[in-house]
Amino acid sequence: MLKTPFVTGSPNWADLGTPDLDGAIAFYNGLLGWDFLSAGPDAGGYGMFQLGGRTAAGAMTVPTDQGPSAWHLYFQTSDADAAAKAVRQGGGSIVNEPMDVMDIGRMAVFNDASGAPFSAWQPGKLKGLDVVNDPGALCWGELYTEDEDASYAFYSSVFGWEALSMPLPDGTGTYRMVNPAGQGPDAMFGGFVPLGSDPVESDAGPHWLLYFAVADCDATVAAARKLGGTVRMAPFDMEGVGRFAKLADPYGARFAVMQGAAPDDA
Repeated sequence: MLKTPFVTGSPNWADLGTPDLDGAIAFYNGLLGWDFLSAGPDAGGYGMFQLGGRTAAGAMTVPTDQGPSAWHLYFQTSDADAAAKAVRQGGGSIVNEPMDVMDIGRMAVFNDASGAPFSAWQPGKLKGLDVVNDPGALCWGELYTEDEDASYAFYSSVFGWEALSMPLPDGTGTYRMVNPAGQGPDAMFGGFVPLGSDPVESDAGPHWLLYFAVADCDATVAAARKLGGTVRMAPFDMEGVGRFAKLADPYGARFAVMQGAAPDDA
């Protein structure tokens, strides 16, 4: 799972672009218990979703003519400009060149070599999310890709990731999990999934799917329906791992929730 303090290659930020910020605030407050705190008049409407006073994600208004409603994942870098160079060399593309965000950090937005969007955050005063893994917080990321080997080679060249493949509990194959360089399996934060293997995700093309931890997957799914969200995949169990569901908020932003297995079940 995610670990703090963040190191190079760790997911260290996540944010939502939505056409209706007020509506999204209401949805995620009801679903995950998040409050919203504006970043102030100089931040262009950007603000933070907070969980018990700790920042769990960011959010901003993105008009529909500027892009779809979506969640975005950021990875820590010590040098955003060097990361941009590595992205280009690895066959990816630059969506937004590295830029300073006031004095809180430096960011860049990329597409990987398969076209999946992701971002990099070089910390300044803002080191990253305050809370991960707790119920209501980011706990995992999953890359849906047409070529696992090529995607792993790309991200390893940019961030130095390491990987370990484990057999799936149902015996249908293996699951490649990744961690920051030198941090070992305990710091694994995400996995790779062949895009064509999951019809729920394949229509979106290559992308990162964010998972948020919840205490009760079924109750969260029921709340999502009540709040106007969409259940893209009903709750299902994975032996020794937990119970999952795939959702979308009322504006189409895709995400997933995970109820970790109890110690006796793992």
